Amino acid sequence: MTAEKLRNIAIIAHVDHGKTTLVDQLFRQSGTFRENQRVDERSMDSGDLERERGITILAKCTSVEWNGTRINIVDTPGHADFGGEVERILSMVDGVILLVDSSEGAMPQTKFVTGKALALGLKPIVVVNKIDRADGRPDEVLNEVFDLFVSLDANDEQLDFPVLYASGRNGYASDDVNAREGDLTPLFEKIVSHVPAPSADPDGPFKFLVTLLDRDNFVGRILTGLVASGSVKVNAPIHALNADGKIIETGRASKIMAFRGLERVPVEEAKAGDIISLAGLANTTVADTICDPSVTEPLQAQPIDPPTLSMRFSVNDSPMAGREGSKVTSRMIRDRLMREGESNVAIRVTEASDRDSFEVAGRGELQLGVLIETMRREGFELGISRPRVLFGTDEDGKRTEPYETVVIDVDDEFAGTVVEKVAIRKGEMTDMRPSGGGKTRITFSAPSRGLIGYHGEFLSDTRGTGIMNRLFDKYGPHKGPIEGRANGVLISNGTGEAVGYALNMLEDRGILFVKPQQKIYEGMIIGENAKPDDLEVNPMKSKQLTNFRSTGKDDAIRLTPPKQMTLEQAIAYIDDDEMVEVTPENIRLRKAILDPNERKKARRKGEAA
Repeated sequence: MTAEKLRNIAIIAHVDHGKTTLVDQLFRQSGTFRENQRVDERSMDSGDLERERGITILAKCTSVEWNGTRINIVDTPGHADFGGEVERILSMVDGVILLVDSSEGAMPQTKFVTGKALALGLKPIVVVNKIDRADGRPDEVLNEVFDLFVSLDANDEQLDFPVLYASGRNGYASDDVNAREGDLTPLFEKIVSHVPAPSADPDGPFKFLVTLLDRDNFVGRILTGLVASGSVKVNAPIHALNADGKIIETGRASKIMAFRGLERVPVEEAKAGDIISLAGLANTTVADTICDPSVTEPLQAQPIDPPTLSMRFSVNDSPMAGREGSKVTSRMIRDRLMREGESNVAIRVTEASDRDSFEVAGRGELQLGVLIETMRREGFELGISRPRVLFGTDEDGKRTEPYETVVIDVDDEFAGTVVEKVAIRKGEMTDMRPSGGGKTRITFSAPSRGLIGYHGEFLSDTRGTGIMNRLFDKYGPHKGPIEGRANGVLISNGTGEAVGYALNMLEDRGILFVKPQQKIYEGMIIGENAKPDDLEVNPMKSKQLTNFRSTGKDDAIRLTPPKQMTLEQAIAYIDDDEMVEVTPENIRLRKAILDPNERKKARRKGEAA
């Protein structure tokens, strides 16, 4: 297929605005799926974690054919934490569909991705989705999008964007705001007429920039990207160049695959302008150029924003280490993290001097949380430290730290509490306006350091009704000390099994995290103290038995169900001297130093310093 008959587009939007659902409908209406074919909903979200959380984590390529034109589509993540994925793939496409919810409008992630797309000169097609929502406000949303484009320095061509009104779930699009039926033909037509064909050189030597990396147990590394010029056939000689033009390795294109619907299909030849996957090289990675042996100049790769947050991943050294996981050694953890760092350019892995722990830096708590959860399901046991932000310095040598734009939608009655809590965490309010339906939208500029662990508290304060969206903004002046967790913890002073009698006695002390018969060890955190100090307790104490009979029946023990934390909640909860022990079966909180005497020595040393 010639480049004139190709269109390469990315679908970008804020999380939950309906990207993946719209792609499902594009599949159905282009004939990619048969009429009677059973297909999972959100078929592009193929990972277990993506299905469980209802979010897109990894960018994925697909293609549909419509009236003789092949449209390569990239479904992009909506969370800012996975922004590294978004930035890379925008360099593969010639146009973007910007999807906005007819009620929520332009949200922070919309701003982040759209800014990247406009900077690359891409001309968006704006689709106002969920047009059938009862609380939809399409005209206001369209004005918001226009204002967003202006604030992002869009040029006149980009500001003259086409608009369609759609319902991804019901499978229709129209240029009429009142349409409530039809199909997606107007969207297909707009893609073919508005998005230019790839500006690739069909006659030049073969050049291909790697933007995504995948692994296959049979063929090894699978490198995906756009063929910038020329063509390549199976078994053709190729070599790979890094950003400086040095040859990394030479080899042959052992397998070439093109995207056909949800499948990756082997093809004999790939031509300029097409998005393909290629196998045959063992060391080439993201941002490298694969090309004909005659080529010496690499293609320019898009720079990636630096990580802002890091965690320490260490070998699990608790008394229960090795009982629940199959991958526990530092070598296994190192190999897995290095592999992740290769394929995910937004993650940076460095080995600590003790060689038993690794500093993993990324874009945010969610991104690193997803990595930990993935490793846990693969059988790894890990010790995870509290997240910490990566500081910088300005031209005058003063300390700087990452700031985030925080957009909060909350019921009017909770607005005061939210403003007060964010202010304690050194956030400054930049905007506050009613958003209709008894809700208020509040925008803050806050240091990332202050927001670690706030999400759980925010949900409690707003009784689960608030929505918080965060986006990295800039590096700004250091804000000084920020209040941490107000309460201390209850620490087990021995190893064994928790006893119901002891836990019943400890309930007055605070909130418990463990249940009777649960295995515990010395230094493990079994609950939250009601007071600010840490308290060592004995959760294994049983009732003293005597030969005296009591006249009344013993009171039956009625324990409050323990507080169960998710992985993200646990990571956000711990303090600097604590860790999360992660295994395939359990998530436990513990002190970094388990021995109480060693802990006291370390605290005294810290206070003296």
